Order: sequence, then structure tokens, then C-alpha cells
Amino acid sequence: MTAEPTVFVVDDDQAMRTSLKWLIESIGMRVRTFESADDFLSTYYPGQAGCLLLDVRMPGMSGLELQAHLARQEIRLPVVIITGHGDVAMAVRAMKSGAVDFIEKPFNDEELLRCIRNALDFDRKQRSLQAERAEIAARLAELTPREHEVMGMVTEGLSNKEIASALGVSGKTVEAHRARVMDKMRAGSLAKLVHMALIAVSGGQP
Repeated sequence: MTAEPTVFVVDDDQAMRTSLKWLIESIGMRVRTFESADDFLSTYYPGQAGCLLLDVRMPGMSGLELQAHLARQEIRLPVVIITGHGDVAMAVRAMKSGAVDFIEKPFNDEELLRCIRNALDFDRKQRSLQAERAEIAARLAELTPREHEVMGMVTEGLSNKEIASALGVSGKTVEAHRARVMDKMRAGSLAKLVHMALIAVSGGQP
């Protein structure tokens, strides 16, 4: 998996690819260019950090079709759409389908770089959240079924007395289960435990 984020540019216009590559590299970002969606798909492997700068209209698979394909494969690489004036409606549709931004041709270099930086920031946050969720899932797997029950009730705001009544056990038993939940989940506070429960339920979406 590539540690350094990469800006992947997919555009059938060679002059545009060359210009974008020069601009993006001029501020120290790693960039790779592709002349078609198929060209990109033949070399990209899921998990690479970065973002996708994608032209709407291309021969073969269009930009929107590539975006839809990545979504079906559950590849969450952030997409920035490059669009001509006549394609704004398409760009809006792309954003409704998950693209993080779009920019119209001819575009201002600084505006384009802002879009790219935002997309890379989105990718970092998304990956951080996914990593956090994976860690939480691993900790949840260590809990017994009863500890799962207790954790669910605790994070819903029930008191030890209410949990004891619901489960038909003593308050001391609830306290023991609760202490084990806090230990196994490595939660230093109730607020942290609630945060973990929310992340687990959210599906890891930013």
C-alpha cells in the first residue's frame, strides 16, 4: 500500500494531463496521469491513499461511469470532477453520487489546488476513521455476549440499577461486567465508550 498520497489524474487530453502534472508536482505532490478510465483501472489497486482528478467526458468509460464503478467496488478514493461549462449538471450529479468537489474549465490554478488539498484531507480523515473503527471492532470481539449487552445499555444511558433490573442480576454483577467492558475496550471514561459505540454503529463514515 502506497504510504505517500497520490493525485491520480484521468483525462483524455494529453496537453491537459501534462499541464496538471506540472502544476501538481510544482507544490511537491505526487501525481500519476492516465489517458482513460481503463488505463487507470489497469494499474490502480484498492487501498492507495490520495484522490482522483477526473474529467467528465472521455472516450470509452466516462468519468461518471468510472466513479460509479469505483463505488460498486467500495473503493472510497475521493473524486474531484473536472467539467466544461456544459457539464455542470453532470458534475452536480457526480457530487450527489459521492464526489467531494468539482471545478469548471478553464480553472484557476489555486482553485484547483484548493480542491485537491480538500480531497486529500478528506481521504486522510476517512482513513483515520476506518482505522479507528477497525480497532474498535477488534476490541468489541473480545467482549462476551453479556458484556455486549451491558455495554449497549451503558452507552444508552441506563444506570447500573436499571441494567441490573433489566438483566435480573445484582448491582455488583453489573459493576463487574461494566469494569470488564471498560478494560477490554480501553475506555478511560464513559464519554470515550459512547464515542466508540457511535463509531462502530456509523460504519466508519466520516
